[in-house]
Amino acid sequence: LKPTASLVRPSDRFQASCPGLYYSTNSVKFQSSIFGDALSVVQSSSIQKAGACGIQPVRATATELPPTVPRSQTGGKTRVGINGFGRIGRLVLRIATFRDDIEVVAVNDPFIDAKYMAYMLKYDSTHGVYRGSISVLDDSTLEINGKQIKVSSKRDPADIPWGDLGAEYVVESSGVFTTVEKASAHKKGGAKKVVISAPSADAPMFVVGVN
Repeated sequence: LKPTASLVRPSDRFQASCPGLYYSTNSVKFQSSIFGDALSVVQSSSIQKAGACGIQPVRATATELPPTVPRSQTGGKTRVGINGFGRIGRLVLRIATFRDDIEVVAVNDPFIDAKYMAYMLKYDSTHGVYRGSISVLDDSTLEINGKQIKVSSKRDPADIPWGDLGAEYVVESSGVFTTVEKASAHKKGGAKKVVISAPSADAPMFVVGVN
């Protein structure tokens, strides 16, 4: 459905998570999420009636979409560094390479070299083969979709030169530095802000769609 411009305001963006559609044959079940614009009353009611095909009414909850990532203070993309290239670190990099508002400029992991980083990103056992291009330029540089990403292997977050690498934000995804004191060590290397991916004992916690 495509509502007219007069029916939609910027504040009417929504995300609807559908628990599933159940056909009368009981042989097809699936779940889906919908992102789009608000619908008028007439258009919304048409979703509730599936017609003669025997689909039960769709029940959905609607919430406002989360805000986009803030732009860099320099006016370009938000430049991000990743510490820890495990499951979370790889997902952050994978998603960031297909967004136009985030640029990963560096990855640090003391236990994984550049070649193995490229291999794990390319062949993900959960999310499948990475669709972009990945190459290893040297021991300290990856090239992903034509953009270079620096690789380091520092054990102490304070030793990672995030400022020299151009990273303003750091995603702390090693699972080790999860307190404010430990994660703040990244700021000694030039990072302005740190996001801890794991539960923290004393840092403020934010859950998308909750708070």
